[in-house]
Amino acid sequence: MPLSEYEQRVLSQMEQQLRSDPRLVSTFTSEQRYSGRRLALGTLAVLAGLAMLVGGVAASLVWLGVLGFVAMLGGVMLAISKPRGAAPKAPASRPRSSRPAAPQRGGFMQRLEERWDRRRDQRGR
Repeated sequence: MPLSEYEQRVLSQMEQQLRSDPRLVSTFTSEQRYSGRRLALGTLAVLAGLAMLVGGVAASLVWLGVLGFVAMLGGVMLAISKPRGAAPKAPASRPRSSRPAAPQRGGFMQRLEERWDRRRDQRGR
């Protein structure tokens, strides 16, 4: 079932607004890379943890198995984490309107719905 002309227009407007959102653009175009050293150390920690886990199961040593699992978890976290000094730069903020900001009450979807309703009300005038 094809979209109506109104739905196509609304969809294109939403796409335009998403492209012009500086926070969203900076999130997806971040130039931060994962560190090769962290990846290598994390991989070694996972392999060592796996060896401890298997050794703990084979020797019926629960504490060694738990320690191996914790080492594997720490290795994965180390491998996928980014260096601490590589915090993303905050994008330049857009000028805000003169009206006071509404209190934050609700989740992401509720805020999107409120913004959508405000836009629809502005266009309907």
